[in-house]
Amino acid sequence: MNPLCKIRDIQRAVHQFELCLEDKHGVCLNEAMALCCLQQNGRLSSGELGEMLGLTPSNTSKVIASIERKGLISRIMGESDRRQMYFSLTDGGRSLLDAIQSCTPCVPEILRPILCE
Repeated sequence: MNPLCKIRDIQRAVHQFELCLEDKHGVCLNEAMALCCLQQNGRLSSGELGEMLGLTPSNTSKVIASIERKGLISRIMGESDRRQMYFSLTDGGRSLLDAIQSCTPCVPEILRPILCE
């Protein structure tokens, strides 16, 4: 199969997965991936989170603001530099991630071999 066609199919499957995330859990893919990064790393600065997600600083700020409004993350002031902000998961963020991780029906067939091993 043509690699471009395969990439198209994967991209469509990722979009389908995102629609399911939004419908069932109320978060978009970038928001869910941000929560996942915070789960794996404990706490991250905005810059660190943006780098991990591959987002611009502006888009990172929008994602952070959205998941913060939803009560899924909290801000932590830097200890050595009080101007620096870090973000970590709240109990609500952890609960949402648990619900998302147990939701295999959202995973399109083409992505299952990669995601459901």
